Amino acid sequence: MATIKLSDSFVDLMTQKGLAGKDLALITDDGGGKYSLQGGACSIGTKFTLIVLDAPDPDYQIRLENAAGLRLWTSDYDMLFFNPGLALDYHSGSISIKDNAHALDNQVRIAQGREVLAAFKQGTTVAGQTC
Repeated sequence: MATIKLSDSFVDLMTQKGLAGKDLALITDDGGGKYSLQGGACSIGTKFTLIVLDAPDPDYQIRLENAAGLRLWTSDYDMLFFNPGLALDYHSGSISIKDNAHALDNQVRIAQGREVLAAFKQGTTVAGQTC
């Protein structure tokens, strides 16, 4: 079972943004994924995004269990970048992700999945929020 620790400040942020009851996909934002906004080559495994889903996405079937009960999902591919001790925190206006081995990203973005997919269809980009 995959687990993730969520700080109280992160859970509070998700609640304030109205995202606590939504399905969220935690992705490695490396330019190659279905919802990837940024990255590529040199940045693989260094940028991460929370994608707000309208419904569970079958490409993101791994549930990230957490004490807050947030519906966080990821994929087999994304799990390659996570070591034990995976954690999300919110501090000083930024979401950060780390595990026991690494500080992975101090600027995790939030993006709406439907907007990302629509932008890709139109050949445009969509900006994710840092918080």
